[in-house]
Amino acid sequence: MSLDIQHIRGQFPILHTEVYGKPLVYFDNAATTHKPARVVNKVNEIYHTLNSNIHRGVHYLSNQATLAYEEARKKVQLFVNAPNSHEIIFTSGATAAINLMATSFGDTYIKEGDEVIISTMEHHSNIVPWQLMCKRKKAVLKVIPLFENGELDMQAFENLLSEKTKLVSVAYVSNSLGTVNAIPEIIEKAHSNNTPVMVDAAQAVQHLNVDVQELDVDFLVFSGHKIYGPTGTGVLYGKEKYLNEMEPWQGGGEMIKSVSFEETTYNELPFKFEAGTPNIAGVVGLGEAIDFVSELGLDNIAAYEHELLQYATARLNEIEGMRIIGTANNKSSVISFLVKEIHPFDLGTMLDKMGIAIRTGHHCAQPVMDFYKIPGTMRASLAVYNTKEEIDKLVDGINKVAVLFG
Repeated sequence: MSLDIQHIRGQFPILHTEVYGKPLVYFDNAATTHKPARVVNKVNEIYHTLNSNIHRGVHYLSNQATLAYEEARKKVQLFVNAPNSHEIIFTSGATAAINLMATSFGDTYIKEGDEVIISTMEHHSNIVPWQLMCKRKKAVLKVIPLFENGELDMQAFENLLSEKTKLVSVAYVSNSLGTVNAIPEIIEKAHSNNTPVMVDAAQAVQHLNVDVQELDVDFLVFSGHKIYGPTGTGVLYGKEKYLNEMEPWQGGGEMIKSVSFEETTYNELPFKFEAGTPNIAGVVGLGEAIDFVSELGLDNIAAYEHELLQYATARLNEIEGMRIIGTANNKSSVISFLVKEIHPFDLGTMLDKMGIAIRTGHHCAQPVMDFYKIPGTMRASLAVYNTKEEIDKLVDGINKVAVLFG
């Protein structure tokens, strides 16, 4: 099925905004995607008609809000093909989900001298929590190196695995390079070492079909705001056997069965990891965003975005002095680049005056920039509502700036 891109664009009111008198061209989707009107309306509907706390009330509004919230959990379960809905934990984002893992998994399974493996291309949110955990537990953080084209050194990864390796935590898609990592191979190698794997899918679930059972992944995290959903929402999927054994991340209401001053008994899954009042309207909005993506079809989205990525890569390579950072064979929807000696901030600022939004800097991936010995890049990241005409505007804008810089 081919997608009607103009019809899709019509569902995003913000895309009809003008910036400095110019039509908005938005290529900062890896940072956050825009929200279709149906998601915004769903969030408003909750506050207008069902505002109430969940799971605790016997009255109508509480019951209806609870049903809407738990329906969203089932939507996420089906979306990633989790075996059970109680293996879906709602968080405030992928960052919170990884911090949950670093705390709960770390406290339960990591001992002094144990090792956790991450990769050079990780977002800071999949680096810093593990550094903090390793410091607290006196464990060791190991790092998979990169090749120049932005692919992971899989032989080096295999060499890092040992009896001390207690977890592998890697990105499915690099937010700074666009590399789609060989996740099935990583999981297979780790499991052959009896090591569980956590996948950061924050840059994957909006672009690719992700099936946790097919992958046999042990944990997976993603953020709602990068998949056309509200900010402040996220997901941790975990295999039941691990989640049952792991200590809670936060204490408070909802995550308990009983509390006395002598002892507390924790609630069953998923509530053990969802202390306090959650972002109810946001989670229901995330469910609506998943409906939006599912109705378009991820295979259709992936095919269209791949076409855009190829077109954008070819057009950008026409620019004199263009250097694309990250040229892996398998990429998804991200192009990082430098042009001549122009500083990314300068180019990004001047493109902004033309109504073109890109990201500049290190993209919360400083080790990647250190690897390439650069301070940062310009990043154009694609979504299903982008067009080839917008890519042409980006290329024209870069060429105009390049002329000004000589």
